[in-house]
Amino acid sequence: MPRLPRTLAPLAPVLAPVLALALAASAPAPAAVADEIPNAPGHRLVAPYTGAPATPRPVPGDPPPQHPHLAPNGRSGMHADAAGSGTYPWSGPLGHAPEVTSAKMAALGGECATVTFDRAGRLVTVCGTFSGFEVKLLAPRTLRTLATYKLPQRPSTVEAITRLDFSKIFKDTSGGAYSFLDHEDRLVLADSRQHIVRLAHERTADGGRRFVVDADWDLTAHVPHDCVSWTNLFPSGACDPVTSVMPDWDGRLWWVTRQGRVGTVDPDTGAVRSLRLRGEEIQNSFSVAEDGVSLVSDHALYAFEAAADGTPKVLWRQPYDRGTGTKPGSVNQGSGTTPDLFGTDEKYVAITDNADGRMNVLVYRRDPGVPDDRRLVCAVPVFGEGASTTDNSLVSYGNSLVVENNYGYENVTSLTLGRSVVGGVTRIDVRPDGSGCDTVWESRERSPSTVPKLSTANGLLYLYTKEPNRLGVDAWYLTAVDFHTGRTRFKRLAGTGPAYDNNWAPVTLGPDGTAYVGVFNGLVAVRDTPPATGP
Repeated sequence: MPRLPRTLAPLAPVLAPVLALALAASAPAPAAVADEIPNAPGHRLVAPYTGAPATPRPVPGDPPPQHPHLAPNGRSGMHADAAGSGTYPWSGPLGHAPEVTSAKMAALGGECATVTFDRAGRLVTVCGTFSGFEVKLLAPRTLRTLATYKLPQRPSTVEAITRLDFSKIFKDTSGGAYSFLDHEDRLVLADSRQHIVRLAHERTADGGRRFVVDADWDLTAHVPHDCVSWTNLFPSGACDPVTSVMPDWDGRLWWVTRQGRVGTVDPDTGAVRSLRLRGEEIQNSFSVAEDGVSLVSDHALYAFEAAADGTPKVLWRQPYDRGTGTKPGSVNQGSGTTPDLFGTDEKYVAITDNADGRMNVLVYRRDPGVPDDRRLVCAVPVFGEGASTTDNSLVSYGNSLVVENNYGYENVTSLTLGRSVVGGVTRIDVRPDGSGCDTVWESRERSPSTVPKLSTANGLLYLYTKEPNRLGVDAWYLTAVDFHTGRTRFKRLAGTGPAYDNNWAPVTLGPDGTAYVGVFNGLVAVRDTPPATGP
């Protein structure tokens, strides 16, 4: 579950005056050239590049099904497609003298987590600043801002300012952090007013671009919304933020809230139906296939379909080992993964649990007709005893899964002064006959908090890594690992210091071969020089 940074409360005395200045500043006009994110001292003391260019080795197999109501696979959202695969049908950088550019999005913060691509290759992204979320349209090569749409301020921002508790912002995944680009290049998200909005972008009379609200669906009659605001500093009621929204195969919009509400909206009539998973939290996004919707709470994995009137209907529920507490590197006591829908010959869904000791990768059969005692295919323990968790999605393709270890990462202060996490990345394959799963390889790469991504065109798995440094330099690298063997092929320095910490944002591969990484202060782009000409 990629998300914005979670807690910087110890830095409140330092951040408060900076935040006040950032909030007081008026929004600048789009710059002709994006401002670069500054490096912290020490960037000349670390290697800018290690390894060698990779030779493309495509991964055989069929891509995830194309969702009829989403932009083409690879262009539509944080997890690349409706199945949550984290895979792209085009190549990323191969390591040919890769160049790095960046765009600073705000005086403080500015992380652009979800990156999507319209038909023209422009980036449509949501960037989280300390003054609120902004939807941005960016030029792919220069990262110049072409249009901006400011979303309503989230209650957590008001709480952070009035109470000097910045954890309120960083634990909040609502207000637009999860969004998707639909089949007509419109961005759909749930804002902090408990509305689902659809944004199109169009040309203006002076030749520029602007965002316009194409549709707006009000959920306030179905979701508690007595939330903190500047005119309601001490609410007496409940506030349940909407965290994620996705369409099903019929175009119906599904949405979830942090306090366990699951609902749908008919986009034509506006009719809303919902139910509540009482006593359960939903902190992750969810995945969709033609056979239904898969989501995970902090207690169980669910498969849903819509009843005739649109009401969510549980097809099956599988509890998992949620452990005895929240681990460092997890947002709550539960799975940190958005479900992955995958499988070559049989339909599977995979998550991780939160078991004490060692976390397990869990694979289940999706068919509703499978008896509960036969649904689990395998439970594979990963990483070290007492040091394993993930709060990011798996990568899935064919019968293969990749999982990374986020144990020890909490926020942008966690890895300063040259520190890193224990790390680890593992590939697991489901056996062709479905009789179990096997570990294919294990890598020691330290990818603290990113959603890794796979190019099936070149066979490279892209991570965002940080190694311990005895000089105290905090160096962040785009790292390419061979999906077939687990061997590291190359590393390219993205930048140094907390501003380059990706802080739960994913790697995203653009259709032009660029790898983008949302970082604390904005967005980084890494591309080959000259551009790769592989598959």
